[in-house]
Amino acid sequence: MNKKKGTAKTTQKKISRRAAKMGKAPGSVIYMGDREGEKSTVSVLEYNERQLEEHELDVYNPEHFNKIVAFKDTPSISWIDVIGLSDELFIEKLGNSFNLNPLSIEDAVNTHQRPKIDEYENYIFSVFNMLYFDENNELVAEHVAIVLMENTVLVLQELKGDVFNGIRNRINNKTGRIRVKGADYLFFALLDAIIDNYFVILENVNTKIEILEEEVYQHPRPEIAQQIQELKKEVLKIRRWIYPVKELVSRLIDSEHPLISKDTKLFLRDAMDHSTEINETLQVYREMSMSLMEMYISNISNKMNEVMKVLTIMASIFIPLTFIAGVYGMNFDYIPELHLQYGYFYVWGLMILIFVGLLIFFKRKRWL
Repeated sequence: MNKKKGTAKTTQKKISRRAAKMGKAPGSVIYMGDREGEKSTVSVLEYNERQLEEHELDVYNPEHFNKIVAFKDTPSISWIDVIGLSDELFIEKLGNSFNLNPLSIEDAVNTHQRPKIDEYENYIFSVFNMLYFDENNELVAEHVAIVLMENTVLVLQELKGDVFNGIRNRINNKTGRIRVKGADYLFFALLDAIIDNYFVILENVNTKIEILEEEVYQHPRPEIAQQIQELKKEVLKIRRWIYPVKELVSRLIDSEHPLISKDTKLFLRDAMDHSTEINETLQVYREMSMSLMEMYISNISNKMNEVMKVLTIMASIFIPLTFIAGVYGMNFDYIPELHLQYGYFYVWGLMILIFVGLLIFFKRKRWL
């Protein structure tokens, strides 16, 4: 009951936010997510092949804010990670300071925005859905906007948790080629981390499908139907979040934008292969989730047919026995067999003979 009330409140909030946005000019910065009230925080990784510096900055300190903006002009690679999108004034001020188009700033805080990539003269703006499991093993769908600039990658995300810890470790430990590559390679690495984590989500979906399949075959209870419906909704949501990514990676590969080098495009092809595999797997899981309900209904029908078969056989056996009992239970004055000395035993013998004969008949017909 509480869950239903919470869902109703969330839906009402979404409606009110959309209503607040109606009639506004394009580019109006209105947060459209469900994670309101959190203050924005900023962390910066500034690095090159030889040096690495980490910064935790207070976005509400004017000096720190100016320092954040100054990172876009440094020769080193800067990864600026903004956590918390509900502070609309700060996000708008930050976007304007980085010379982002108002439409990009609007999309950065619109968590219902479909995954997209927009190319501008001085930057590439992208929106993705980052999927991962939290400490309670609950699926988290987090809106994340990634902006590629000349020496800077600006990441705007809703929550502190993400799938980028592997990249942070590679930067800190100078593992791989990330410290010697440009900002476009960092952009690829972030995108690749998001795509790779989709495999983890799909493995979880596959496990759920296998468990439900076994339940459907072994114990097709009414609760299973509800679980199948929830799984179908989950698969459709995941498909909506993931499916467009393949097209976006393809656009990056074909892009002539100077911010993306030819070397990085080679790595993007690997991300393209992963996206293709993910979409094919998603399609299979979608069909499997759809067929689970058909399997459930079919198994329920089969079990019902088994029950009906048993009842029909029992009725078929007792029909002739009931007929005999009915004939000799009539209250006529004269029924010859009633006066036989062993008539009672004859009738019992006849009834047993009919019973055994019918069992043999049903067995030969393989109805039993």
